[in-house]
Order: sequence, then C-alpha cells, then structure tokens
Amino acid sequence: MKGNKKSPYLFLAPYLTLFTLFIVVPVVMAIFLSFTNFNTIETPNFVGFMNYINLLTQDEIFMQYVLPNTILFAVIVGPGGYILSFLLAWVLAQLPKLPRTVFALIFYSPSMTAGIAMAVVWRVIFSGNQSGYANHILMTLGVINEPIIWLQDTRYILVIMIVVALWSSMGVGFLAMMSGVLNIDQTLYEAGAIDGIKNRFQELIYITIPSMKPQMLFGAVMAIVGTFNAGAIGVQLTGANPTPSYAGQLMVNHIEDYGFIRFEMGYAAALSVVLLLIIYLFATISKKLFSEA
Repeated sequence: MKGNKKSPYLFLAPYLTLFTLFIVVPVVMAIFLSFTNFNTIETPNFVGFMNYINLLTQDEIFMQYVLPNTILFAVIVGPGGYILSFLLAWVLAQLPKLPRTVFALIFYSPSMTAGIAMAVVWRVIFSGNQSGYANHILMTLGVINEPIIWLQDTRYILVIMIVVALWSSMGVGFLAMMSGVLNIDQTLYEAGAIDGIKNRFQELIYITIPSMKPQMLFGAVMAIVGTFNAGAIGVQLTGANPTPSYAGQLMVNHIEDYGFIRFEMGYAAALSVVLLLIIYLFATISKKLFSEA
C-alpha cells in the first residue's frame, strides 16, 4: 500500500524537476538579483531596493517611452487578439470539417512562423523605397508623393508592431477556443431553442460563452503572456535594440537592453520582476472573470 501511495509522485517527478529547474529557480534568482548590482563578472553587490527606486525615479526612458508603449501595445493587442481569436474560432466551427481544418491551419501558421515572416514578408511590405508594397500602393493611389521609411519613422513603428502582433496572435489560445466551441453539447442548443433562444447571437451569449469558460481562461492567459513577451517584433522589424528613438521599445526590449547589451543584470532582473508581477496581476483578473462559479 505504501508503494501505491508513492506512485503518483513518481509520475509527477519529471514534471516537478523540470518545473523547479526552469521556472522556480530562475524566478527566485531573478528576485535575488533584483536587489543587487551585478555585471555578470564580479560578485553581486547587495543594494536593497535601489534598482526599484531607480526604475521609478531615474529611468526616464522607461517612464517616458517603455511603459506607455507597453501599456498601449498590451491594451490593443491583448483584447484585440483575444476577441479576434474567439470570433474566428466560432465562425470556423460553423464550417464543415475539411474547410474548417484548412482555414484553421492558415490562421494558426503565422504564430509558428512569425519570426521568419517578419524578416521576409512584413519588411518587404513596409520597405522604405518605392518597391515596398505599402509605398507602391499609396503612391499609385496618390495618397503620398514620396516613399515613407516605415520601419525607421517613429510615427509608424508602434502601429506596425500592433498590426503584426494581431496578425500573429492566432496561436494555441485560438486552437483551444475552437476546440471548446466544437465540444459544446449540441443538446444545449436544442434546449435553448425550446426555452426561447431565437438567433445565433443569443446562442453565443447564453450558451457558447458560458459553456467554454475553461478554454476562454486559457486563451486569456496565453494572450496576456504573449502580449507582454512580444518584444522581438520591434527588434526584428527595425533591426535594432533599442528601436529608433525608443518608438517601439517594450519592457522585454528594455530588459534585453540592460541585461545583454549593458550587462546591468541587477537592474534587468528588477525589470523582469516588475513584468512578472504585471502578468500575474492580469492573469489573476482573467481567472476571476472566467473561472467557474
């Protein structure tokens, strides 16, 4: 009997080991380093809350560019991508199996090839010369008279980043939502029709959404994590970190800048802890909204 009681822990051991090594230990190390001055070579020097104080009072780039950019990016891409994922999943669920599978693959593929696509497709579309598709179309229509250097112009960098992020937001959250829609018991819709539900919109509000709260919670968490970790978009589009005049600089870029370019690991760790707390806050709000009562 004692051996049987230990069996579940043996099955959990590989996961717990990997979770501890790659999640718990890095988080603990980041929290520890955030209270130090560490340049990756010398021994960390304990400085208390100085990194957090400097973040809030001395880092003008963070307060003037990084934080506003991150909030604007997250507010648009997070809910926008989430709503778009749900609506596309619901629409595709109405199609027969073959076209549904084809369209699901088409919508999901950008999330797998986002890095390659940004380097090839989007940089060609927003090329700064006349051969760029965006410039060519706008000049042909007479909207502009000369090419716009899209990926270096501070007025457009963040906008383009948001467009690309929305385009590549159909990831595993989208698949989870489509799975949730497809697995709803069809008898619920029949019962709803008997109880007075008259159209597809009422089915969506009163049956579909309440029946797939676990999938919607998972999609919300994935959207939050993906949005706040989307710093690579600006770097890949503009080819530089920091982005030109910090126009597309997000918190992840700021962490990479201080951690791997300036080698101020203590300050970078403080930034990462703040980012972790922000993600945790939004994930907790999502859980309260979508968790089962």
